[in-house]
Amino acid sequence: MQTSTVRTLLVRGMIAGVVAGLLAFALAYVVGEPSIDSSIALEESQSAPAHEHDDAAGSAGAPAAPAEEEEELVTRPVQSTVGLATGVLVYGVALGGIASLAFAICLGRVGRLRPRATAALVAGAAFTTVYLVPFLKYPATPPAVGNPDTIGKRTTLFFLMIVLSVLVAVIAVIAGRRLAPALGNWNATVAAGGGYVVVMAVACLLLPANTDAVKETFPAALLWEFRLASLGVQALLWTAFGLIFGALAERVLRPADAPAAGSPEAVTGASGASGASAARAG
Repeated sequence: MQTSTVRTLLVRGMIAGVVAGLLAFALAYVVGEPSIDSSIALEESQSAPAHEHDDAAGSAGAPAAPAEEEEELVTRPVQSTVGLATGVLVYGVALGGIASLAFAICLGRVGRLRPRATAALVAGAAFTTVYLVPFLKYPATPPAVGNPDTIGKRTTLFFLMIVLSVLVAVIAVIAGRRLAPALGNWNATVAAGGGYVVVMAVACLLLPANTDAVKETFPAALLWEFRLASLGVQALLWTAFGLIFGALAERVLRPADAPAAGSPEAVTGASGASGASAARAG
């Protein structure tokens, strides 16, 4: 594939990532932000009695200077609108660019698939390896829920799971291609996919769990609502990217002199070729 074509696919991938990010932002704002607001309100309501108890204990002793509350650098309304949109769009552009490069590598190497089908396959594989499998081990939790002292540990474990999932998926693809001549494409694909599932299942059993990610008093229904919204946002992001980028890549890779099937140019060309063949036969 020419460098100019790869560059064009990269730009189209980033464009598709922006559009997919906008759709994901809309869904996250509608279904995700209410659960975040509820979790923050719940945390504030639970911490209020502790503050009152501290104030009462302080008043019993020597008078102390009133402590000034820290002013928020970014307010909650800004976080739920501009902040959320910026984060999702940057995330969509970055992953769109990476996925478009993966598409350029996979095109023609994973079977005789058209660009649309290859884009859908890449998007589905990316959603599964980058988000779904790590999510099953370390599911998302709303802010102000877990122990703040373990945020670094939880983040490290989650990214470790992502790296491991992607690495094992790449090894599975390579192994599937090596096994294809001996087993056939279908059997090799099943064997590679089964190997990926087994390895990741073992990894999930060996890696430590987030035992302090969620407090026991946190409502299970609210936690489920947030996690379902998080999963839905990611699914929409990758589905939209696969569909949009597939259509854009199809236009880039379709030869300029090859009109689409069923178009007037194709019908006229076919009629002309049939007439020429009939004239030669006569």
